[in-house]
Amino acid sequence: MTPSPSSRPARAALSLALAFACAAAPAGPVVAQERGRSPAVLDTIRQRDKELETIRAEQKRAADTEKQLRVEIDRLGEDRRKLNQTMIDTAGRVRGAEQAIAAIEARLDLLESTEHGINGSLESRRATIAQVLAALQRLGRRPPPAFLVSAEDALKSVRTAILLGAVLPELKSEAEALATDLADLVRVRRDSAAERAKRANDLAVLAEERTRLGLLIEERQKRLGEVEKELDTARRRALQLALQADNLKDLIARLEHNLDAAARAARAQAEHQAAVGARPDLAALKDPGRLAPAIAFASAKGTLPLPVNGMRLREFGAADMHGGTEKGLSITARAGAQVTAPCDGWVVYAAPYRSYGQLLILNAGGGYHVLLAGMERITVDLGQFVLTGEPVGTMGSSGPAMASAAAGGPSPPVLYVEFRKDGLPVDPSPWWATNESEKVRG
Repeated sequence: MTPSPSSRPARAALSLALAFACAAAPAGPVVAQERGRSPAVLDTIRQRDKELETIRAEQKRAADTEKQLRVEIDRLGEDRRKLNQTMIDTAGRVRGAEQAIAAIEARLDLLESTEHGINGSLESRRATIAQVLAALQRLGRRPPPAFLVSAEDALKSVRTAILLGAVLPELKSEAEALATDLADLVRVRRDSAAERAKRANDLAVLAEERTRLGLLIEERQKRLGEVEKELDTARRRALQLALQADNLKDLIARLEHNLDAAARAARAQAEHQAAVGARPDLAALKDPGRLAPAIAFASAKGTLPLPVNGMRLREFGAADMHGGTEKGLSITARAGAQVTAPCDGWVVYAAPYRSYGQLLILNAGGGYHVLLAGMERITVDLGQFVLTGEPVGTMGSSGPAMASAAAGGPSPPVLYVEFRKDGLPVDPSPWWATNESEKVRG
């Protein structure tokens, strides 16, 4: 059948449009693939691509930061005093950032609780609010009739005035209460957004400081690697002693007895020098290169910092869960929290021990030992002399499995701290600083 002259231009235009479409469309299987995808799937793919680019950018920034930190730490590597001081300062900043984040999260909890309360109040008054808004809308759309147009209108005006006189004060009160609640809700949400932004910034600072601290610890441990063979022998000997020990007192006695005569003599001399004089040597306290306690442990009462940020869970002498009494202090901490040395001392044990998990024992001199247990990772090794405030380990992500099961969910990690004098537990509370300004600093 021959096409009519009137339809030829339309068909020609259609053919031209199809030709342009075919020329512009991608060729091959991609066409079928793209045609088979819905707009929602394409949007999801584009979103994933953006997220991937963001992650790559973050990884590049982290790698650049680590590279810069390594250069900085390499410059400190040859100077023990500077390395120690930088490590103590960095550990202090890490703990400060942890404390700031904890305070922000507490404020966020309060703001979220306030927002929840306001939303609940508004929800409970939803019917009243609807009535107020409807009444105000009717008043705006239906003004009172003109006065004295007729007797009926006058009567209506009087009745309306009487009704408004009774209703308007209540409407005004409800409207003012509603406006106050809405203003509070806006303020709370604004404050929450500001706190979340501040927390994100503090978390970024914390991540950088933790990276810095990790590299500093790596540099410190690298030096011990020079005597790795001797260190490995010491580790095996300590673990063997731990297997032979019946309890902590026995373990400490075996560890101290295992010291060679030269090491015992050196520590005895250092302890004697620290004990000379009633007043602490302030210059020694400020020397990050010291190799012995700056002051005698017995003289340090009221000055030692808690080894981790957190809340005291169980104090010395409190009833424990086994019918006895606590022999130390338990502190709940944040997941991954930094643990620092509460005093100067020599590391005499740093390994798992029975139900204590990872156990760190410091010889603080004068027959005193400080025990720290509950960490996921210990970052010091046998024979090291650590300074007050120096990083010694990190907490895990949750508490013991039994405690988590009893709580019905993941519980915060708990650091257990115990002071011992001649192998017997003593109350550590007299040693803790009463405020931040009195803390001993490395």
